[in-house]
Amino acid sequence: MLGAATTKTREEGSRFDTGRYDEQIHDLLSGDETGDFFTSYDEVYESFDSMGLEENLLRGIYAYGLEKPSAIQQRGIVPFCKGLDVIQQAQSGTGKTATFCTGILQRLDVRLVECQALVLAPTRELAQQIQAVMADIGRYLGFKVHACVGGTSTREDDRILAAGVHVVVGTPGRVFHMLQKKSLRADYLKMFVLDEADEMLSKGFKDQIYEIFMKLPKEIQVGVFSATMPPEALDLTKKFTNKPVRILVKRDALTLEGIRQFYVDVSKEDWKLDTLCDLYETLAITQSVIFASTRRKVDWLADKLRGMDHTVSATHGDMDQNTRDVIMQEFRSGSSRVLITTDLMARGIDVQQVSLVVNYDLPTQPENYLHRIGRSGRFGRKGVAINFVTKEDERLLYDIQRFYNVAIDELPANVTELL
Repeated sequence: MLGAATTKTREEGSRFDTGRYDEQIHDLLSGDETGDFFTSYDEVYESFDSMGLEENLLRGIYAYGLEKPSAIQQRGIVPFCKGLDVIQQAQSGTGKTATFCTGILQRLDVRLVECQALVLAPTRELAQQIQAVMADIGRYLGFKVHACVGGTSTREDDRILAAGVHVVVGTPGRVFHMLQKKSLRADYLKMFVLDEADEMLSKGFKDQIYEIFMKLPKEIQVGVFSATMPPEALDLTKKFTNKPVRILVKRDALTLEGIRQFYVDVSKEDWKLDTLCDLYETLAITQSVIFASTRRKVDWLADKLRGMDHTVSATHGDMDQNTRDVIMQEFRSGSSRVLITTDLMARGIDVQQVSLVVNYDLPTQPENYLHRIGRSGRFGRKGVAINFVTKEDERLLYDIQRFYNVAIDELPANVTELL
């Protein structure tokens, strides 16, 4: 049992002491990436039953609707359960969340009502989604998980944390605040997970993640999960982990099975709206997500479509949390069938019924294309992605096809039959 008396924080005795930070980063990054840094682990488990999981956890997994583990689950759950540091990459919709949730739940001591696992996510929506998945999978374990996110009452966080929880899922700002004021105590923490690591370790979060990490126990297990793992994110991850098991999907394997991808040549920006209206009847027969490049464009597009008596919902980061929660609940329940949003929200939308994604604007970064179209065709399902392409976008479409080694064809006339 970990306790305050036996656990040093990284401020007291980290393997990455702040004073030697630059020197150690240089040493790590200049080493042989495939040499002593990684632990090799090649075992594949074809079923959840073969993983040695606790009986009540297995009951929860099957009750959640998982029958056969996905590729990342076959390789990723057991090393995490064994307490090994892990770096795991798999595309959106393949079951990364269930992978680390299962690993955490297997390692919890539910008799000890102290925070034993901390999960960080880049957005409030994603943190709340992870909390929901974990609560669902762990429904028979009698454990408590709390989402510690911005836009909610800190007093309520204080009350819930004081009463005792086993797992905290949160966003960096709120989690750091709670650690600083000691409402969230690190004494019993033994697992630390970064979800969407490419986003978390990007410029905006890097310093905050490091500050949080320095407050954690020295021997904490670290899990890093992401759909894309650019070299800079992988390199930065090295300072958090100790001989991690590395499960990385090659970039050319990141095309999403089950997602059929098409483009529509709209020539000019002004013609996109008419093209979308032509598609609206198709959109409305299923759950659809439309991605636009800016918050202003989301609002403009929603207003235009509503003015034509089309029913749509819209969400983006300028809206307050309660409004976003209501809109997402309407969309998840199916009472709203078309959602317009931005890249910021792409990682927090997990609606099993989504089978069509429209990129009204193409993402400027190829990595974001994966997060967007991963909203359709969740693990084992079929889906369609339609990309609007102007003359100016032709290079972006070419870059996306080259990045993922995929051919995106022109949209056929019978799009309804594809859904």
